[in-house]
Amino acid sequence: MSNHGHLPHDWFPRPVPANVRIGEGSWLYSSFAFLHCCSNRPIALRTGRSCGIYNGCFFELGPTGEVELGDYCTLVGVIVATNGRVIIGDYCFFAHEVVIADASAAAPWPRSGAEAAPELSVTLGNDVWVGAGAVLLKGARIGDGAIVAARAVVDFEVPPQAIVAGNPARIVRYARSGAESGT
Repeated sequence: MSNHGHLPHDWFPRPVPANVRIGEGSWLYSSFAFLHCCSNRPIALRTGRSCGIYNGCFFELGPTGEVELGDYCTLVGVIVATNGRVIIGDYCFFAHEVVIADASAAAPWPRSGAEAAPELSVTLGNDVWVGAGAVLLKGARIGDGAIVAARAVVDFEVPPQAIVAGNPARIVRYARSGAESGT
């Protein structure tokens, strides 16, 4: 589904950026989510089918920033601040105030220079749950079925089915018996 123009329910007077693609049956609360989006990529955001991008979500994408969401994902008040590439699998859930970012400190995006393909920043597999206030930094690779606890800070590879918690995050257990041994 192409989203050129205004959302019929939107209170914000700007159209959805031309490089945003919202999948069939998906919901975007407002074009306000792209207030600080300056991505020059052909596709800044692409969602799969039946996703929900709810109030408080922001896509603060730099010139080479891009985000890809799988099918049946839910984002509630999530901030994505990247000049890289964020890939999120199917059936992922993000609670309130989750931050996905390239760095632990905010800085203005570069305004000049070559527009190279974006570097992979953060990836999430399928069926990942991310708790309220968690922070996923560059280098976070979250495996299928993993759970990131509330307020955890992750910048490393999380194995499938692992549950991580803390700042810095560490594996506290596995969501499924035998997952740590691969059985």
